[in-house]
Amino acid sequence: MATPFSIRVSPANTGLWAARQDEASSAKVSELLQKDLERHHCFFNLDGFHNHISHHLLSLYGTGSDPRALEQAYDANASYQNHVKEPRDKVVRELRQDWANASKYLSKGQYYSDFLRFFQLEIQDKGWQEVLAEYVFKGDASSHDMMARLYAGFLHPMIQLMYGVEWEQPAIVAEGLAQAAVHANKLGDLLAQTDAAAPATAAPSRSIFELYDVVRNNEKLARSARWEDPNRLYDGVMKRALEEAVAVASQVKVLPEELEERTVEMFHTAAWVAAAAALHPPYIPKFDFFLIHHLNAAPIFLSFNKQAWISQDMKIRLLEWKIRTDLLQYVARGCPPLQTERIRQYKPRDEKLVSRPEELLPRFHAIPDDGHTIKVVRALLIAQQLSLRYIGRPWVQITDDDMWLKIHYILLDSVEGYEDRWVRSAGFEEAWEGIPTAH
Repeated sequence: MATPFSIRVSPANTGLWAARQDEASSAKVSELLQKDLERHHCFFNLDGFHNHISHHLLSLYGTGSDPRALEQAYDANASYQNHVKEPRDKVVRELRQDWANASKYLSKGQYYSDFLRFFQLEIQDKGWQEVLAEYVFKGDASSHDMMARLYAGFLHPMIQLMYGVEWEQPAIVAEGLAQAAVHANKLGDLLAQTDAAAPATAAPSRSIFELYDVVRNNEKLARSARWEDPNRLYDGVMKRALEEAVAVASQVKVLPEELEERTVEMFHTAAWVAAAAALHPPYIPKFDFFLIHHLNAAPIFLSFNKQAWISQDMKIRLLEWKIRTDLLQYVARGCPPLQTERIRQYKPRDEKLVSRPEELLPRFHAIPDDGHTIKVVRALLIAQQLSLRYIGRPWVQITDDDMWLKIHYILLDSVEGYEDRWVRSAGFEEAWEGIPTAH
């Protein structure tokens, strides 16, 4: 049984894509996730680069990989992780006495193990759903702050939480909350401003697809990020075009009756943006390292919507914030061109093509990386399943199975055989320097 201190993944639970698995793989993934929980910090260096081991393992497991691939993935990435320190009893006691004491420790990576132990103990007493309800979804200032922190760090706390909720693993939920606590809340004020500026009337917003056009056509906003910015979102978009960013982002409006469809729309659009931005002739395709996180985080919003204990208003706020951050992250990446026809016309390197994306999974499983690749694959597979029921809607840009297959080939052609698998900020020509040209 899974507890806040013990990870146990059942072969019957392989996540949203519902791949078939066996006892050997479930035992191996449980063993390796337990090692990661007990041994590793959420950051592997002082710059706050993230530990992706749990994402990597569960994405492999959730797409049907075998124990050997799981072991190889763990071994390849465990060697450079920071070891987690023993939690400080004094800090944990302070947190348990009164969450208001957390203000001294929030945003500081050195307190990760203390927050982890605190949330493990809270979940042990109350259950993971009740802890999320109290510390993230309660609706007061403190929980509002924690919810905003989930969107920090290129959505990494949200992604960590995703695997805990989707696989119903209390320990991974605790890891996600602890990770959120040690991220700075740099987006909270912006998200609050977009909430305040959003129309109060019950009028649906434009499609997300249309809002990308609005972004590109707003010259001040579209040019607000510069290549030389230390952080192109915080130092570019939010410093040079905050008013314009709020004006566009606040146009996102989700009505209660639209929640299910607009969640799929968000997911579909994140897949389309990631794939379209990867095609930048004359270069070989390369997905944008930052944009893929907005695709990889998308499945958690499906899991949120299934939780009856999360209020409808809170589910709507979660989704609106996600769509708004998607748009602003696109601006921060230099607004790369998004031409659907490039996806449709893409010619894969393989001379003989498979008929379904699933047939490419063994090749993706064999790619040695830190988990980003297989997370994109899993997200694409889920997005394809969801999007089929909405074919014909104006927001659907990936219109058939052939296009979905081509997106998998675009990803495969961009990572297989290359050490440099991504570009960073695909809308800037500087990002493509050194990328091979297509033959």
